[in-house]
Amino acid sequence: MKDVAVIVAGAGPSGLATSACLNVLSIPNIVLEREDCFASLWKKKTYDRLHLHLAKQYCELPHMPFPTTLPTFPSKKEFIQYLDDYASRFKVNPIYHRSVESATFDEFTKKWHVKVRNTGSGEVEDYVARFLVVATGETSDAYVPEIEGLGTFRGEILHSTQYKSGAKYKGKSVLVVGCGNSGMEIAFDLASSGANPSIVVRNPVHILSRGMVYLGLILLKYLPYFAVDSLVVMLSRLVYGDLSKYGITRPEEGPFSRKVKYGKYPIIDVGTAKKIKSGEIQVLPSIASMKGDEMVFINGRSYQFDAIVFATGFKRSTNKWLKDDYLLNEDGLPKPSFPNHWKGRKGLYCAGLARRGLYGAAIDAQNIANDIKSLL
Repeated sequence: MKDVAVIVAGAGPSGLATSACLNVLSIPNIVLEREDCFASLWKKKTYDRLHLHLAKQYCELPHMPFPTTLPTFPSKKEFIQYLDDYASRFKVNPIYHRSVESATFDEFTKKWHVKVRNTGSGEVEDYVARFLVVATGETSDAYVPEIEGLGTFRGEILHSTQYKSGAKYKGKSVLVVGCGNSGMEIAFDLASSGANPSIVVRNPVHILSRGMVYLGLILLKYLPYFAVDSLVVMLSRLVYGDLSKYGITRPEEGPFSRKVKYGKYPIIDVGTAKKIKSGEIQVLPSIASMKGDEMVFINGRSYQFDAIVFATGFKRSTNKWLKDDYLLNEDGLPKPSFPNHWKGRKGLYCAGLARRGLYGAAIDAQNIANDIKSLL
């Protein structure tokens, strides 16, 4: 049994940031990671053309700004290098191949008892800590929805975490299910690679440029949400026009208000809107059913596809192993409202689960480390 002050579950950016902040304060901690590397989503499960959607100053981790030589929107490769340098600088050394099976608070010892399976050897290990930080991320387990007839599809089916490049799909008809930032960018990449992509858009979405989002984040320091929302929506109308005739409508509530209230991100356009207008990307409504290679949509139309990419997000499995009913809900997201979402009871914390991106994860990490320091 290994006893330590703090256990951090998860070695994504949130876990790295938390461990780094603890190390800066000389608080002993260990980081448990089920994969064979830290930031495995970024390193193994993202598409090649990915860049940060927000300016780098909104994505840096505590105590280490991005190099001034990097562009405003670093590439995937540049961000991974930043994380490598960050872990090295702050001596964050996760223990890999460790999948948490249960975490229970012992009322007698006043400590968290964490059972971990070594996925390499299969052995179960026991760890004990006064404090436990859940940093398993918003994007832990890929989610594919149930669709009637999906099992009869003869083409390729993959989740966005498995998608790398559109090059192999040149000349093929590909359906992208999910119109978040990943889905929209994958559709753009497919069209740019000579494929014939379609994308399912079920709900109204805000489409903004990177510049609009950057401007909005600056203005939010001085203006209320409704004012900033009004301005960026006006800019979006001027730049993109009315997209309803292409199958895309805007929500009634503004983009920044939706982000804060519901964790709904606006679409940060990388060129997808232009390709939708040109007809290079077809927008389709919800799927009704499918049989074989033919998919039927709720508007009654049917199409055939060679491949389907599910950009349908993630499910979190934290509730399967964390024995606590206060901090996180059934979806693995914080029950306490922002800005007190990061702190639970009995030494339990969470980092990077408030749907506030890397910027929010960095703040969580600092708050957690400072709070633990005050209790030691």
